[in-house]
Amino acid sequence: MLNLNIKGGNLMRETQEFPVASQIAEAYEFLAKQFDKRAPKIGLILGSGLGNFAESLENVSSIDYPEIPHFPDSRVPGHAGKLCLGTVGKNSVLVMCGRAHYYEGLTLQRLVLPVQVMAALGVKTLIITNAAGGINRNFRPGDLVLIQDHINMLGDSPLRGPNDDKLGKRFPDMSEAYNRELRDHASACAEKIGLKLRWGVYAIMSGPNYETPAEIQMLARLGADLVGMSTVPEVIAANHLGLRVLGISCVTNLAAGMARHKLSHEEVTETTARVEKDFSRLLSEVIATLP
Repeated sequence: MLNLNIKGGNLMRETQEFPVASQIAEAYEFLAKQFDKRAPKIGLILGSGLGNFAESLENVSSIDYPEIPHFPDSRVPGHAGKLCLGTVGKNSVLVMCGRAHYYEGLTLQRLVLPVQVMAALGVKTLIITNAAGGINRNFRPGDLVLIQDHINMLGDSPLRGPNDDKLGKRFPDMSEAYNRELRDHASACAEKIGLKLRWGVYAIMSGPNYETPAEIQMLARLGADLVGMSTVPEVIAANHLGLRVLGISCVTNLAAGMARHKLSHEEVTETTARVEKDFSRLLSEVIATLP
């Protein structure tokens, strides 16, 4: 079997101790051929209802997730389930249009394999977006929020189990899981195009049910401004790989107990559709001018 040396970008002999490494290598080899060995430095994961950004890419090639060896597919509405490679300005970007989720029955290790494959293909900076419920009472549906930090309420980590030193260190530091330089860059880009960005702490819950009002009160006391069902596993894996991470949430609804109406996925997709143009403008500016 083969093992991919992520940091060196070379294929090496793989032992049975780390079977995931062979899956990364197989996906890498498939995609390297499909994308004619183009090496993007920027990766982007698009959350619920935000996948249309890929339509703005130039020189684009795309592949459906089920065609990629070992890639987890998503069956959630609002997640197209395809991987696109294109350009924004002078920068190449590898775009995941939708993601799989923990609540779909996958292990965290399987969820983060796409991030590991992105790193194998050359990605050094990962931008992660999501749709989230607003806990901070100053937030309103449609607000775009830079993620400063997160709270992992899953009780699990994608790094649990034997550590493959070729991917990263056994105990990766998470004191700046969301890169400060990238947050400052995104803030400057938003100001340039006339958008207001908020800042906040994101908490992940397992789903697929929405949270109870009591759970939202608990998260607020813990310091969370946002709540969702994604992002954190990918961020942990990205930090393990040594990638820079920028996280941006779209507040699609007020969290449970903060509004009189009941929560629904339709509200999520309706709100993302409403802010899609502004979100795309922000992403385009951030990626085109990325330091």
